[in-house]
Amino acid sequence: MAKQVFINLAVSDLQKSMDFYTSLGFSNNPQFSDDTAKCMVWSENIYVMILNHDKFKSFTKKEIADTKSKIAWLFSLSMDSVDDVNKTMTNWLNTWGIEPNETRDYWFMYQRTIEDFDWHSWEIFFMDMSKFPNT
Repeated sequence: MAKQVFINLAVSDLQKSMDFYTSLGFSNNPQFSDDTAKCMVWSENIYVMILNHDKFKSFTKKEIADTKSKIAWLFSLSMDSVDDVNKTMTNWLNTWGIEPNETRDYWFMYQRTIEDFDWHSWEIFFMDMSKFPNT
């Protein structure tokens, strides 16, 4: 079996969050979704589980972080081109996302940042390794 990554996020509004992630290009896997959680599929091996606060709290004894004022993680998603990065950002921004940083162009990597309804930070980037100097 291939290794898989499941990112679990506490969200305040399950439907708004599902709409937001769908706008990025995620699809929903109804097999692992219910009224308390939605399984959002990025690729064959990468999933984002968006969970309402009660469901999320059932997995931990810790408090849910206030990600509006503090950052606990930074997720990154690669795209196939600069154009894909910009199209994805436009979709997210039209669905409510906030772009907290300026676009960054590091000659071999083009990167933009967005935050969702619950202030989870995502880096959307394209990396052109042919521009990266050989070492």
